[in-house]
Amino acid sequence: MDLGLMGKVALIAGGSQGLGKAVAMEMGREGARIAICALDDPELPGAVEEIKVATGGEVIGIPADVTSSEQAREFVRKGIEHYGTVDILVNNAGGPPSKTFLEIDDDLWLFGVRLNLMSTIIMTREAVPKMIEKRWGRVINMTSISVKQPIDGLILSNTVRSGVIGMAKTLSNELAPYNITVNNVCPGYTMTERVRSLAVVTAEKEGTTPEAIIRRWEASVPMGRLGTPEEFAALVTFLASERASYITGASIQIDGGYYKGIM
Repeated sequence: MDLGLMGKVALIAGGSQGLGKAVAMEMGREGARIAICALDDPELPGAVEEIKVATGGEVIGIPADVTSSEQAREFVRKGIEHYGTVDILVNNAGGPPSKTFLEIDDDLWLFGVRLNLMSTIIMTREAVPKMIEKRWGRVINMTSISVKQPIDGLILSNTVRSGVIGMAKTLSNELAPYNITVNNVCPGYTMTERVRSLAVVTAEKEGTTPEAIIRRWEASVPMGRLGTPEEFAALVTFLASERASYITGASIQIDGGYYKGIM
């Protein structure tokens, strides 16, 4: 299937590891030109080189901490400056820490808002004008299954990511006349470093092992296993494609059946 991504420009936040890196790999293999951002650390240049080698495509890395409004804005601006345009924006940032309600102070609440909600708003606001000019675009927000089925111990993530869903649904209606789609992808338990870290934190609280926690999570999934970053990336890449032109305002779970709701 030709996804129509050859030559498209994709800006992918949080692309140096985990799900973001998997998305950059998959889109690169489809011929998209890629810009990724991540914190200014040794992993970013290595990730850029790895994606280049794996895809044979053009990839640039832009250091950015998306909890900073200015750095989130500059990521999109620098990506557009380098490639001259933007077709696809993938909003992605690591999740806030696992804590209970009374453990979260005002500063941590505001951190969560900056990390997951404001970064999405700011990067989207920078990218959308170019998409409107072209009358084509894709905005994809990487959220969590917690927006449909809240996860115990992740009240900060559950709350802030739900704000992203509300924003995206309204924005999808505003941008539909310009042939710009806005969708959310909601991963369930997927084998990433963040999930491994959550398993460690949970195990410490419960006095057990991370392996036991992961086995429990696997048992809660009808498919009996955690997802892979590559499976997640395939869905995001499809939503970015020409073939997904009539899908907008959707929040699509990819969770092996973990979500128990009907809708």
